[in-house]
Amino acid sequence: MRSDYYDDDHASFRESVREFAARHVAPHYDDWERDGLIDRDLYRRMGEAGLIGIAIPERFGGMEVDDYRFRMVISEELARVGAAALNATLGVHDDIVIPYLLDLASPEQQERWLPGMAAGTSIGAIGMTEPGAGSDLQGIHSSAVRDGDCWVLNGSKTFITNGIHADKVLVFARTDPAAGSRGFTLFLVEEGMAGFERGRKLEKVGLHSQDTAELFFRDVRIPDANVVGEPGMGLVYLMQRLPRERLSIATGALSSAEAAYAWGRDYVFQRSAFGGLIGDLPTVRFTLAELETELDIARAYLERCVLALNEGHLTTVDASKAKWWATELEQRVITRSLQLHGGYGFMEEYPIARAFRDSRVQTIYGGTTEIMKEIIGRDIAKRAKP
Repeated sequence: MRSDYYDDDHASFRESVREFAARHVAPHYDDWERDGLIDRDLYRRMGEAGLIGIAIPERFGGMEVDDYRFRMVISEELARVGAAALNATLGVHDDIVIPYLLDLASPEQQERWLPGMAAGTSIGAIGMTEPGAGSDLQGIHSSAVRDGDCWVLNGSKTFITNGIHADKVLVFARTDPAAGSRGFTLFLVEEGMAGFERGRKLEKVGLHSQDTAELFFRDVRIPDANVVGEPGMGLVYLMQRLPRERLSIATGALSSAEAAYAWGRDYVFQRSAFGGLIGDLPTVRFTLAELETELDIARAYLERCVLALNEGHLTTVDASKAKWWATELEQRVITRSLQLHGGYGFMEEYPIARAFRDSRVQTIYGGTTEIMKEIIGRDIAKRAKP
């Protein structure tokens, strides 16, 4: 990383995050993976330590930190202890749901919702994906119709990160079929609303302790006080905020890849074969050289994107480039690091084995690699055509 990318404040914050991860995450993570759920109390502890909802204003109990490099520090330190599932949880709560509420919620809504999200006592989720509509958001079937002073929501969502723990779900629903892209609205559905039900906790290839669930909405009556932003503007709001979501996934992927590389590098200089250290074999050194070079180049681009986000001008195209490249690189780095471990890389006691499973979804959610390339390709065509 560039020597001028992080400053002393980031370094001090890193020490706090590293200590927290060593004390409250690493010793319990295997248990959470076996249980299939992160202990709910961890989020409260993170709230006490100022590690969740850090962008929330101080008057609501947050740190009021809008420099995304601090979120990147959290991602890097959790990746070091192999806590990819926790990173995924925070990516939704901190990088998706909270920014929507900071940008779009009314003062009264913020007063109601943000204190619990800063304290870690209220967890957020976002409901976009449906059984028949993934990347095609305009193909959703969930709908809400006006009924007096309320909206009545019906539909279902699937693959919802934080779906079991979530107390607040930002739901994307169709509200005017005749209005095209201006016919969608965002609603904040809260725990306890009649007709809001959770389905099964989904069994996944990886990220076992991160709760992913189906959600169902059957005649859920939602007051106007829970409409987020302007009715009809939901799709516009989503498109405006996708760059941050995709950058969040990209930084998580880079953090995971760098951690995996470090595990492989350290392993080959601790193990011997053919009369010497594995790391001294030319083929192994070439592998390390390739991986470190690719990671350094990816980090340079990611750092540029993070600074652009901080300054408010990260584009959809640049975020799409970061997302597909970093997540595909993560796959390559983890696979090759596992190979460096030999047979031990296939053993559950080594973090690289879990990382191999956990990383696979990164090229899928938040927009597949193919969707990212289509976005970039359309922009190229627009710029290149006479």
